[in-house]
Amino acid sequence: MADFLQRLDTSKLVLVGTGLSFAVSAFEAPKYNLPIFLFGIYAQENPDGVQSLQTFTYLLSASVIYDIIWMYNYDQHWFFKLLTILLLVLKFPTILTFMSSLQQRGSGVGFRGSDLSGATVWAMPGGFTSGGRDGYQTVDESADAQTPKPLGTTIQVPSSQPHAPGAYQTV
Repeated sequence: MADFLQRLDTSKLVLVGTGLSFAVSAFEAPKYNLPIFLFGIYAQENPDGVQSLQTFTYLLSASVIYDIIWMYNYDQHWFFKLLTILLLVLKFPTILTFMSSLQQRGSGVGFRGSDLSGATVWAMPGGFTSGGRDGYQTVDESADAQTPKPLGTTIQVPSSQPHAPGAYQTV
């Protein structure tokens, strides 16, 4: 089964799903399938998008349940019902192929056990992260270790003009 999944092309699966969902979107059919598969095209083509692949896999998995509920509640023309069922059947190998692709990239589908603290997507403003940025002093760094001063700060400049001790001059 794993060998079969590895031979499937994720881009072709997503393109066929996008085409089928586009074909039925103008009629009485689930409207959420087209945006999900369009996002799948983006997620599949993004080389660094492990999080996008995970999101697409979650959305596609949830849409299977919504498809079953939708088909139970709405009556369709037989041809469009057939296309909707084909789309539902196509979702299973697509989900399994993307899960296999995520495992090959070193990331599975899930939250890595109870570790939710993975890599941060954002940084605190003002450089309050451990790496520092743009010349800002980090929390871990002492004030003496900071070499460049950000623009617009005040520094003590010796001058020949008389002034009060400890006075600052803007640069």
